[in-house]
Amino acid sequence: MHEECGLFGVLAPGEDVANLTYFGLYALQHRGQESAGIAVSNRRDLLMHKEMGLVAQVFDTETINTLAGDIAIGHTRYSTTGSPRLPNAQPMRFEHGQIGSLALAHNGNLINAGDIREEFAADGVEFVSTSDTEVLGRLLVRTPGPTLDVVLHRALPRVHGAYCLLLLTRDSLVAARDPLGIRPLCLGRFGDVNAAGGCGYIVTSETCALDVVGAHFIREIEPGEIVTIDTSGIRSMRIPVEQSRRAMCSFEFIYFARPDSVMGGQSLYESRRQMGRELAREAPVDADVVITLPDSGTPAAIGFAEESGIPFAEGMIKSRYITRTFIQPSQRLRESGIRLKFNPMRHVLAGKRVILVDDSIVRGTTSKRIVDELRRAGAAELHMRIASPPIMWPCFMGIDIASRNELIAAHRSEAQVGALIGADSLRYLSIEGLRRSMGDPEGRDFCFACFTGNYPVPVPLQLEMDKLAMEQPDGVIPS
Repeated sequence: MHEECGLFGVLAPGEDVANLTYFGLYALQHRGQESAGIAVSNRRDLLMHKEMGLVAQVFDTETINTLAGDIAIGHTRYSTTGSPRLPNAQPMRFEHGQIGSLALAHNGNLINAGDIREEFAADGVEFVSTSDTEVLGRLLVRTPGPTLDVVLHRALPRVHGAYCLLLLTRDSLVAARDPLGIRPLCLGRFGDVNAAGGCGYIVTSETCALDVVGAHFIREIEPGEIVTIDTSGIRSMRIPVEQSRRAMCSFEFIYFARPDSVMGGQSLYESRRQMGRELAREAPVDADVVITLPDSGTPAAIGFAEESGIPFAEGMIKSRYITRTFIQPSQRLRESGIRLKFNPMRHVLAGKRVILVDDSIVRGTTSKRIVDELRRAGAAELHMRIASPPIMWPCFMGIDIASRNELIAAHRSEAQVGALIGADSLRYLSIEGLRRSMGDPEGRDFCFACFTGNYPVPVPLQLEMDKLAMEQPDGVIPS
């Protein structure tokens, strides 16, 4: 399961905004590891630096010192549309006839970007990237308006799908969130009244980035809201789109966001621990020890152990110096990195009946290799418990699942999946248990399309044909 992008923006007169953005992006590194970039306004021009690689690889002290200004936006990327190459890195810079220079950073996926690209290309527009972010930027440039929020108000009803946007002009920081609220975005305050006459403001994907820079959470950016921040304060505008519901991505709660973040007023750590408790009630099993695949499954494993009364132990040690294997862009790299990343604790596992709790299974490739490693370490029995329902449908809104062929559970029962990965038993958390754990028993505020196939937006026919592909033959793990 690929991740999304991380956004961090700050307006703080008198502060080192480039350094603040660097630390904010560092806190959001889990949301994307392909590229990173920062754009800064010094009130005369926009300065920008971006490269392929991790935040710490892209920026050093010398580079940060060249980005002096009062306002900044930053982006750390995993590609959902567009290949992993520098022209697709963000932020992207555009020139608007009335507003002037602007920089754009985007988290999400526009499902009608292809149609808009074709329309603009027919008018002679030349694209330098393959990203839907450039499509969005070109749309903004072609939309008249005296201020950026007016431009967004006029342009955004044309785009469909998931988006959180951060934009930078010479004198303002502007944020927008799609009407369904599929991706997270929050507003924070940095410091108190300063020498320049006002406090600073931060807009970012997760509250953990506010914590890292010592900022205070104010509120979430509302679905369908455009927020403009400048030296005069904050103003808000609504995107003129009728929307009867919210549909935040449920995988933010299950896996994507850091457990120390808060969303919808809920601690993600506590929600994940509750998923483990629900799972223990729904799928009990006699065993000696509960372990997890660190780190994403740890809160659920702790909850499972608490509810079941079976002790929790560290059954695998994770190397903290290896980046996440599944976020690498090729299957070969994902597979070759597993043994470097996880080492079983033989003295914990040998002769024991083991419950392995993980947050999800997508392809099953990693799960099978982990089961094999635990068997080699001497586990007498291996029972997998998954703290989410089976992923059976692709995502069209910013999670990089290419087709149903990639999903091990798309055409298989729990027993078939368990046998395929080599576990003695396998059980998933029910959709009802997941909803209860997220504090939304009716499932009214979240998108569960990857579990149910019920999408919150109409899916273009060609995308549907591309992703809803033929089933895998039995006995074959998706590649």
